[in-house]
Amino acid sequence: MPRIRRQKLPRALIQHLALRIRQREISLDQMGLFAEWCDTNPEVPDLEWFKRFPRMIVCGEGELVKTFLIPGQAPHGQEVL
Repeated sequence: MPRIRRQKLPRALIQHLALRIRQREISLDQMGLFAEWCDTNPEVPDLEWFKRFPRMIVCGEGELVKTFLIPGQAPHGQEVL
């Protein structure tokens, strides 16, 4: 199983993630929880996956984080516990 890639991300992906954080008003507290989780070097599925946090959902595919959702939006893929 892959682990989340944190370096050498495509520029377009970084721009997309930054836009979603702003549009969905994701707090620094939630991003801090996400960073702490990433620091554990978690394994994620090869296909679509998502991880729930108290006030956001992180969605990815394989080693890449693809977007951030807010509660009420429906994630796709396998839930990472």
